Amino acid sequence: MKKNQGCCFPFLRLPSGKDSKTQGLIKETDKNRNQNKKNKYDKIEDDGGSVPNNDGSCSSGSNGKMINAAAKIFTFQELAIATKNFREESVVGEGGFGRVYKGYCFGSDGEQVEVAVKHLDRNGIQGNKEFVVEVLMLSLYQHPNLVNMVGYCAEGDELLLVYEFMPLGSLEYHLHDISPNEALNWNTRMEIALGVAKGLEYLHDKANPPVIHRDLKASNILLGQDYHPKLSDFGLAKLGPVGENSHITTRVVGAYGYCAPEYASTGRLTFKSDIYSFGVLLLELITGRKAIDFSLPAEEHTLVNWARLLLKDPRKFPHMVDPQLQGCYPTSGLNRALALAALCVQQVATKRPPMREVVAALSRLTSRTYGRAPSQQN
Repeated sequence: MKKNQGCCFPFLRLPSGKDSKTQGLIKETDKNRNQNKKNKYDKIEDDGGSVPNNDGSCSSGSNGKMINAAAKIFTFQELAIATKNFREESVVGEGGFGRVYKGYCFGSDGEQVEVAVKHLDRNGIQGNKEFVVEVLMLSLYQHPNLVNMVGYCAEGDELLLVYEFMPLGSLEYHLHDISPNEALNWNTRMEIALGVAKGLEYLHDKANPPVIHRDLKASNILLGQDYHPKLSDFGLAKLGPVGENSHITTRVVGAYGYCAPEYASTGRLTFKSDIYSFGVLLLELITGRKAIDFSLPAEEHTLVNWARLLLKDPRKFPHMVDPQLQGCYPTSGLNRALALAALCVQQVATKRPPMREVVAALSRLTSRTYGRAPSQQN
């Protein structure tokens, strides 16, 4: 690969050609922004939602089409070279959206860097509009617990997203697919929970305008060095309600088992919907169980339903812990973590705590580290 190919350009320039519907959507978004500077949002109709125009994050170049200095537009050829022509051995992940490849490109400093290239399946679950939402969301919002987008490609029918490479893969892999002797310890699990909570707190309380992720699950939490967690997959994200609005109404999407009951039944989406999903994720971290597992008896198919029965009796808490922890967890820490998870997955959405309170609780919980069995430390 030649050194001048890859992610060496400092700005993301929006495509202006007529190669694809996706390019048209992005171009239309920019056009709307220029036509109505007083409007804080650039409207992109994806099931009734919109993509934010965060003026504080935008930089306007000579063509008025620069969004973020951290991302760029790639050609399909560049990404084919970066992934060795999308070889099978470069595949690091696969799902209904398509495949993810490990690749290499050159940064602005001339150093070769690892990247993850998501090649969207033309017939997959992530379409043009979801692609645009993800590009804009990750261009406009940055936080240590959100995955960094390097750039994207929208060339003809080819849609690709380029992210920083997260070397330790997904949380789902470490909870459900790894060998027992490599299982995450208690301290690491709680640190991961705290990092995810901080990412959600940023989206809910600090991002302007605020954002509901809408697809929080273990496979969408990626782990970097030292198991540092980052939220990924923002294709289903929505702007949250602002002002006097308590919710937004939209089509129901998201993973079964993580979806808040009130959202699943009515389509009313609130920040509390994300908090429910976080509660499910916290239960996964504690128990090692999947959100949905049809290999278990019928009454245990859904993690939340199984957990609710046991949460009524503190004497049963030890029976909820992931066996792979081999007893290495603190009794007090377990009790607090389960209590927090129970608050997050309450049936009544208004009773769930806001993410800032979840972050505060997990910060206290992770302020101590544990390594001995519950009988030895409380």
